[in-house]
Amino acid sequence: MNTMSASALLASRLIRNHNGNRNGFKSACAAGLLCMAISLLANAQTPAAPVPGIAPDAIQSYLQPLASNHTIAGAVTLIATKDKTVYLKATGYRDLSSREPMPENALFWIASTSKPMTATAFMMLVDEGKINLDDPVEKYLPEFKGQKVGPRHPDAATKAPGESAPQASIELVPAAHPIRIREILSHTSGLRFRSAAQPAALDLLPLKDAVRSYAAEPLLYQPGTDYEYSNEGLNTAARIIEVVSGIPYERFMQERLFNPLGMTDTTFWPNPEQISRLAMSYQLDAQTKDLKEITVGQLTYPLDDRLHRFPMPAGGLFSTAKDVATFCQMILNGGTFHGKRLLSQAAVNQMTSQQNGGHGGTSYGLGWSVGQHSFGHGGAFKNAVDIDPSTGRILVFMVQQNGPWGTPAGDAMVSTLERLADQVVAAGAASAPAASQR
Repeated sequence: MNTMSASALLASRLIRNHNGNRNGFKSACAAGLLCMAISLLANAQTPAAPVPGIAPDAIQSYLQPLASNHTIAGAVTLIATKDKTVYLKATGYRDLSSREPMPENALFWIASTSKPMTATAFMMLVDEGKINLDDPVEKYLPEFKGQKVGPRHPDAATKAPGESAPQASIELVPAAHPIRIREILSHTSGLRFRSAAQPAALDLLPLKDAVRSYAAEPLLYQPGTDYEYSNEGLNTAARIIEVVSGIPYERFMQERLFNPLGMTDTTFWPNPEQISRLAMSYQLDAQTKDLKEITVGQLTYPLDDRLHRFPMPAGGLFSTAKDVATFCQMILNGGTFHGKRLLSQAAVNQMTSQQNGGHGGTSYGLGWSVGQHSFGHGGAFKNAVDIDPSTGRILVFMVQQNGPWGTPAGDAMVSTLERLADQVVAAGAASAPAASQR
């Protein structure tokens, strides 16, 4: 509804209330309100003057048309610095069919944005001297001893993202060296995206059994010589967390990471109340060129089933923009949160610097994607996190959409939001000295 129609509706309601009111005082109040409504109606076409010192909401102005034309169904955008949230707003709908608006505390499947969280928990054990990044994986998981390597399939370069290349049926060769911890965290171990034991949903096997299936298959290439985006690598790291800590991976995450940070909406099993806030998943329909509702193929339903669903460390977490931003603030603060240290600065530096040798034309750290000036991670359904230490800016973009965007504007969405987020943080920094003088 536009401003004119909204004002007209308000005026008509006030007229009806005034005409039907026998009380003089109430009638006078209604008449006064009617005058205010008429004044609003007369000025409805004139944009409100901007508040001095506050820039117009360029982010909402950018995203709302994309929601209106169904490039996206809805999203939540959060911008933060080391110590505060400077922008948080929802756009569009949580559920297109019911036209329910997207709430700011909407829950999202964050998919591979789980990887930095798992890597962070792992590095806590490195900090404690219980694990060395150059240790062989077989030191903790004997099932990885004696691994073989199979040659890459000729179609490997053209496989779909996240799809492991099939193996040619020729003789395998021994691995030049046992795969190392650093390699499983940086996608350079030769492990695949998924094993043959996980043909569909990735949360159907207990972590111990899933990792055993990885060890039973040949590596895609000699360890440390190439790059293959690998859920198996991060899942294997999570299994090592269990072996070294003596407690289940999900409990370690809860006790050592989520609880200390107050991340109450981050979980592998959303409860009924959280599910009521879960953003519906969508995909562009090739025929209709509109969004169609889908389920998450990597997950098993119902999502709160703790009996048949198991934690998927590389991509199984659900969270909110606020929780993800809190995690990012801890990382941006060098491993501290509200004065309490969870992780060393050295561990943060190792995670967020290139560790994969640039193989495959990529730059990846330990559980983090690393850029020239920033680091972060995306998820399978388009959510994104980007942290720029040089400006102290955190961007969390939460959306739930599979497949291609289908428009150039969609393809440019995250990079555009990064630019706009930089402007928001810069504007806040520029206004800070003036504010302190008042």
